[in-house]
Amino acid sequence: MKIPVLIVGAGPVGMTLASELDRYGIPVRIVDKAPHRTDKSKAMVLWSRTLELLDRGVGGAAPFVDAGFKLEGVTFIANDRVVGRVAMDSIPSLHNYALALPQSETERLLEERLVKQGVRVERDVEATMIAPDDSGADTVLVHGDGRKETVRADWMIGCDGAHSTVRHAMSVPFAGETLLSDWFLADVHMSGYPRPDTDASIHWHKDGVLLIFPIQPGRYRIIGDLPATEGAIPPTPTLDQVQDLVDQRGPAGTRLSGAIWLSGFRINGRKVASYRESHTFLAGDAAHIHSPAGGQGMNTGMQDAMNLGWKLALVIKGDADESLLDSYSPERSSVGDTVLKAAERLTAVATIRNPVAQQLRNLAAHFALRLTHFSSGVAETMSEVDIHWTESGASRGAGSRWLGVTASVCSVWNGKQSGRKSREHISWPARCQYQSAAARRYDLARAPGWLSGVFVSGHWRDCGLSSSNRRIISNARFVGIQSIDRSGWTKNSFDQLGDSEPRLNSNSCGERCV
Repeated sequence: MKIPVLIVGAGPVGMTLASELDRYGIPVRIVDKAPHRTDKSKAMVLWSRTLELLDRGVGGAAPFVDAGFKLEGVTFIANDRVVGRVAMDSIPSLHNYALALPQSETERLLEERLVKQGVRVERDVEATMIAPDDSGADTVLVHGDGRKETVRADWMIGCDGAHSTVRHAMSVPFAGETLLSDWFLADVHMSGYPRPDTDASIHWHKDGVLLIFPIQPGRYRIIGDLPATEGAIPPTPTLDQVQDLVDQRGPAGTRLSGAIWLSGFRINGRKVASYRESHTFLAGDAAHIHSPAGGQGMNTGMQDAMNLGWKLALVIKGDADESLLDSYSPERSSVGDTVLKAAERLTAVATIRNPVAQQLRNLAAHFALRLTHFSSGVAETMSEVDIHWTESGASRGAGSRWLGVTASVCSVWNGKQSGRKSREHISWPARCQYQSAAARRYDLARAPGWLSGVFVSGHWRDCGLSSSNRRIISNARFVGIQSIDRSGWTKNSFDQLGDSEPRLNSNSCGERCV
């Protein structure tokens, strides 16, 4: 059987990609060798950028927000004294918070979205004997009842985790290292937490670090480091052992009960050099794994899927040259490098053992976190809203983030705006999305230097623009665009839209770079 797209792995990354491709009208099959979705909490947070991107899909981000718990800040503590706090309300996003949501719930909601789209996740189906080539990939799908199915996919995407079968078939090295320490994870009920449940806390202790992350009122995830053991797998802690570590490193007077999940693990920092080999791609943990510091692993993977989805849709429909896909690996690999290095730095800072270095760390953090610019920058980095593509060949000139642009819709014909408030021709310098008051997403995508495709109301339309030749634009629609030139937004653009100052209200929209 020949199919257009086969996604291997139906975790958050694979299901996000399947949803995006279907949204663009691309037939897709998605398989997973596990018979059921995960019932573990695993990745625990959805960040602002991910929520903004989820807003584009069926039902938007509202089901996720409704099921989760909003966190407003992270407090840093050393020697029982508050060093500083990072507030999430400074994040320039309609979702200016961290959303605590167990991965099991994220997967449930993504699969429910797929069901509404008419896409079925094929579980208990393992992709074996994967053979990628220059025009696709062959594989044998082994079903749970033993039935075997030979499939030829024009495009294959490996979203199958750290032990990716697709990555092994591509013979791509997974370079990196494993930290020489053990870590524990505990999802528990706890009483006596001395801070608001809307704040996570990071405790720097002379013997190690302790992270307390509220999942919902009364329920928390606790993570900490331990001395290394010799076993291949770190031992699973008991609830009493976790209580002892909280008593030693964390807030006094807390009492743990009702353990939901206890686990031991080691931190791996690994990444592939390239996310693409011809018609085969990697996304999520199949391409990069790193420290849980910052909670960005699942989010980065879901954003991999969003980035690849619209590009692959354009290429499959013939609305863009296959060279557009060349931008996927450099763009997402750059993000992967940044997240990996940031997680390594956060882990290294948190686990300093030298007493003098600990004191210097505490003093530096106390000073830096009092600076609004610094603490806001930390929040933007954690939430991943600071990601941009200024260096990408597919987005020369992109990267600015604006909030508060009042939405208006203009149609474009023959390079001229003919809709409301029509002005001059469009020569769009960025790849962005805009969100109107009705929370509809309009994805603007372009080839180097110029707009190349616009997604409107479920359909991609070829705009046929290149840096050397602008051709007719048929029935394209834009949000919040008035006077644009190669240098980007002009001041006149904002004045014409009647909202020259950034603000957030029901009439505002925000730029996002995919």
